[in-house]
Amino acid sequence: MDLKSLRHLARWYGVYDSYVDVAGQRCLTPPDTLLAVLRLLGAPVDAQADLGDVLRAQRQEHTRRLLDPVTVLWEDGPAEVLIRASAADGQAFRWRLRQETGEVHEFAGCLEELAVVAVRSREGVAVSYRRLAISPRPPIGYHSLELEVGSQHAEALLIAAPRRAYSRSPVDTRAMWGVFLPLYALHTESSWGAADFSDLETLMTWVAERGGSLVATLPLLSTLWEASDDPSPYSPASRLFWNEFYIDVARVHGFAECPAAREMIASGAVEEARTELRRGALVDYQGQMALKRRVLLALAEWYFDQPDHGDGLAEYLRTHPEADTFARFRAAGERQGTNWPQWPAAMRAGTITRADYDERIYRYHLFVQWQIEEQLRGLAAKAADADLLWYLDFPLGVGGASYDVWRWPELFATGASGGAPPDAFFTKGQNWGFPPLHPHRLREQGYAYLIAALRRHLTYARLLRIDHIMKLRRLYWIPHGMDAKEGAYVRYPMEELFAILCVESHRRQAWVIGENLGTVPAVLNEALARHGISDMYVVQYEARPEAQPPLPPVPATAVASVNTHDMPQFAAFWNEHDIEERVALGLLSEEESQEHRRRREVLRRSLVAMLRGAGALAEETCETGRVLEALLVWLGRSPAPVVLANLEDLWQETEAQNTPGTFRERPNWRRRARFAFEEFRERPEVVEVLGRLARARHGVEARENRH
Repeated sequence: MDLKSLRHLARWYGVYDSYVDVAGQRCLTPPDTLLAVLRLLGAPVDAQADLGDVLRAQRQEHTRRLLDPVTVLWEDGPAEVLIRASAADGQAFRWRLRQETGEVHEFAGCLEELAVVAVRSREGVAVSYRRLAISPRPPIGYHSLELEVGSQHAEALLIAAPRRAYSRSPVDTRAMWGVFLPLYALHTESSWGAADFSDLETLMTWVAERGGSLVATLPLLSTLWEASDDPSPYSPASRLFWNEFYIDVARVHGFAECPAAREMIASGAVEEARTELRRGALVDYQGQMALKRRVLLALAEWYFDQPDHGDGLAEYLRTHPEADTFARFRAAGERQGTNWPQWPAAMRAGTITRADYDERIYRYHLFVQWQIEEQLRGLAAKAADADLLWYLDFPLGVGGASYDVWRWPELFATGASGGAPPDAFFTKGQNWGFPPLHPHRLREQGYAYLIAALRRHLTYARLLRIDHIMKLRRLYWIPHGMDAKEGAYVRYPMEELFAILCVESHRRQAWVIGENLGTVPAVLNEALARHGISDMYVVQYEARPEAQPPLPPVPATAVASVNTHDMPQFAAFWNEHDIEERVALGLLSEEESQEHRRRREVLRRSLVAMLRGAGALAEETCETGRVLEALLVWLGRSPAPVVLANLEDLWQETEAQNTPGTFRERPNWRRRARFAFEEFRERPEVVEVLGRLARARHGVEARENRH
């Protein structure tokens, strides 16, 4: 095999032939991995292929295109696109710009009038790269450009974007704080076991009353209940539809008028089942959903039985036409009892007929998606009234058996999984199990799927955390059948993806946060700063035992917290439970753990000294609760625009919500909070610490200390 040609071809397709690991060492991508990823990207390579010929053919194909499929017109830059044409194509050209509004602008001219940027050879013919000015400049948004040069015709998407994402007005100088708790972990004394949207509203109101500005939770997207026992919010059934698990039954349309629903709720059997669901330490997703669904199904049937049931659902379908296909998909899945990769061939290929599903179940899925939208709209309105920002999480991908992969199979590389190479914590690497988006096909589609998914979240969220934002630059692909350490990074069109984030954040006046933890290339962090997207500062990630001070300063761009949902709770971290866990999982040997314990002890002493020196900790103590409080105060005094407190840390929880790299080994995404809302809202260690954080955020503590 010609390795030199293989690596050249890989780079042409955007596949990295090496990467720098967490230790700063360069790692070469194995040739077999390069070949596998190239095939997944559509490169015509096989055992007999002359890789040099393939590369030449691809380059020639590129020069034949009049236009790239996408061009970004930054608001503060020139409004022009690059075109490629040879003398053989002719000299006359015509372009037509169709704006989002439907307004059309046309222009005709001669190529000689356009400035030449460069000249390349195409099969021995000189091809000129020329700048084509677009006038008038299109407004912020997505526009279609058509270009004709002689007999050639091309179309492209123009993204007219502000350079920076939306940010708060300079007049709004609030230093914000908020709390984090997964919605499935939240519960009340009257819940069905796990919280619903109304319980989230209750938590939001309580936080606002204490002076907080936001509540953060994990993704709330649809799950394939009928054929999956994986409750991970990061492997959803779709990034376009919501999870009926969180719907408040009592607020569903028609509840007051539907006798069957009211009788179910009033029955002793349902109340007994709800009481049992509230007793468990873990969320019984299947049991709770089965119980709630009985009532929701009765409400859906009642609604469709009404001779005049109003225009609410019709209006929802008019604005969300994809919901019809989604409901058919879900109903067909229930009929089959399996995920779609096991369906009959025609259904797998996207054809679902009315004979493939139960009309009653189809209507149920339409009804509950409509009602979720109604409840989310109400929740967002209440948050706005309370001057709260709702913080949602946008997951990296979707499950391989998801609706999105079935609906748009060409957009996903289904022969690979996203993941991460080995690092100091995950010495074997990580395989996240979901198919990566195909960067070239996504671009050819004009990013319609990604834009729609972002809009679904930004309809309600005013802070949107982009999980693993490094994916806008590169993503680690692991071809099926290969080990996690045998993957390769694949490049994505970063500036185009940032342009979309900037457009959508301005349209919804939403703040975008990029989760940039891990081995992140400098170019990605530079792009975050350039485009005004906040990053993250996490104490447990930033802490360095050997450094003085052990924590670097908190930047004014970062959302700051002690940990994340993928990290140990603070009490577990502080008391070395996480080291014990890594030994138990085989990620550390007993000998290696001794060095980790030594470093943790050094860190404890160093952090306490730092916090005392900063005036956040009054006395020499390593007591978990006091140190956590001092860390939150230290973060609160920082220039970070937002500080998030993990509610479970406040009562010194040690069990993690998620242990990355495990599935069956640990009860990930299932653990209910130790205390119900009615209990923890009164606990001194919760109320007092949040009060001190609020004072630190507003500078009260600093003024008190000076006096």
